[in-house]
Amino acid sequence: MKTKEIKFRDPVVERVCDKFVKRSDVGYAKYGRTLHDERTGKHKDLAGYLNDVQEELMDAILYIQAAKEELNDKLVSDAIKTADHAAFQSSSAQLDFNDRNSSLPYYVTDVTS
Repeated sequence: MKTKEIKFRDPVVERVCDKFVKRSDVGYAKYGRTLHDERTGKHKDLAGYLNDVQEELMDAILYIQAAKEELNDKLVSDAIKTADHAAFQSSSAQLDFNDRNSSLPYYVTDVTS
């Protein structure tokens, strides 16, 4: 295995590179060969690579759609919570106002005599 020292000025780029290395390790553990070995050993032809790309992009679109739906669900949930909180605050303020300005007693005793 080849080693290389790389100096990163951008930590985002460094994290992406780390993910590439980890992904390569997963592929090697699963298939027992590197992508280079696969290509030079003619384990897959151009059509096979194009098919892999197509499938990966189809998966990516599905993940994007699921993420959008998750975001929408969260936005709707947050909006409902905000509306409920505002309604509760409004009704609490109204009850408080009515309680302070009412001539009714705070409680009612048994009046069935």
